[in-house]
Amino acid sequence: MITNIALLSLWVTDIDESLAFYTDVMGFEVGDDLRLGPDFRWCTVFHPKQPEVHIHLTTPSGPLPDYLIEAMNRAQDEGGLPGIGMNVDDCRATYEDLKAKGVEFLQEPEERPYGVEALMRDNSGNWMVLVEKRDYTPEDFEGVDMG
Repeated sequence: MITNIALLSLWVTDIDESLAFYTDVMGFEVGDDLRLGPDFRWCTVFHPKQPEVHIHLTTPSGPLPDYLIEAMNRAQDEGGLPGIGMNVDDCRATYEDLKAKGVEFLQEPEERPYGVEALMRDNSGNWMVLVEKRDYTPEDFEGVDMG
């Protein structure tokens, strides 16, 4: 039986730069950072409050076919790849802290039926959502335009 999620992969443009972003800016810790042959690096980070879930930082490369690598690189250049969602204690304070560190935000903190949400990009252009969660019911979404 599956017991939990242990690993998520995130496409990045440069592993060293992303490693610095996630550790120095976002407060994550290094999990693994191994060279497995001349052309492959296994690099993970994790949040100190959730060490059982690692994020694998990887670049579009072999064994993916060239056409897919090119498509992934274009999507990264356009900032169109999804990233991860993160819970925060105080969305507005986290927004101010990360903005002061130079993080690009696509949406300032806004009230939503499920809490306060802000939308940012990591240094590879991946969309990241920060959510200060609160309890909600399906009725809380009636008449709400989430577009």
